Amino acid sequence: MGQVSLQTAVSLVYPPRCLGCGGQVDSDFGLCGPCWGQTPFIGGAICDCCGAPLPGDAEGDVLKCDDCMITPRPWTSGRCALLYQDNARRLVLALKHGDRQEIAEPAARWLARAIEGLPLQNAIIAPVPLHWMRLLKRRYNQSALLAQALARHTGLPVCPDLLQRQKRTKSLDGLTKELRFTSVKGAMRAHPRRRHRMAGRPVLLVDDVLTSGATLSSAADACLAAGSGPVFVTALARVAKDA
Repeated sequence: MGQVSLQTAVSLVYPPRCLGCGGQVDSDFGLCGPCWGQTPFIGGAICDCCGAPLPGDAEGDVLKCDDCMITPRPWTSGRCALLYQDNARRLVLALKHGDRQEIAEPAARWLARAIEGLPLQNAIIAPVPLHWMRLLKRRYNQSALLAQALARHTGLPVCPDLLQRQKRTKSLDGLTKELRFTSVKGAMRAHPRRRHRMAGRPVLLVDDVLTSGATLSSAADACLAAGSGPVFVTALARVAKDA
């Protein structure tokens, strides 16, 4: 049986299912019409630092949101694919806590589109790390899955352990912005045997959700302290102020 025939046979037995509701769709790793409509993709005018959508239609201009003007970021630019609400929130939580690792592949396609236009020549991709105790409990790092899939879509190299989380921090859920930054300050460092890979070159940090920016700031600080070039960030979803 040829490869095409085999794929057809498999699709008849296991038809593609919607990532959101499980309904039948035309292709693997897709969303049905209703779930697509409930997934808030970010587009139009955005903050150049954190990727948050902004009012107006000044797409292409370099803009900053209020948060990024108040809190300077250690990274150069950031992009996010989705707003952390509705079906996007369900997809992120399913990837993070529901062992739905197959979500990383389509999510990486969305991230690849979001970062188009960033100056990432010679950049290396790195995920925001988990502390080893949390990784042992969860079994996988969702940010690493996103980073590895994004590397396949962009052709950029990836180093899953470029950074280490040397300080075990509590969950940031429910903490104020100030406590978030205090909690993760100094929590990460460059892996001693990997830091040479980012010396003088751009780094693209990947995370699942960007809320206050505290975690990505800690990771960016670790890269810059290790002698990296400019740091860029991307996250699957951005928490909006009114989310």
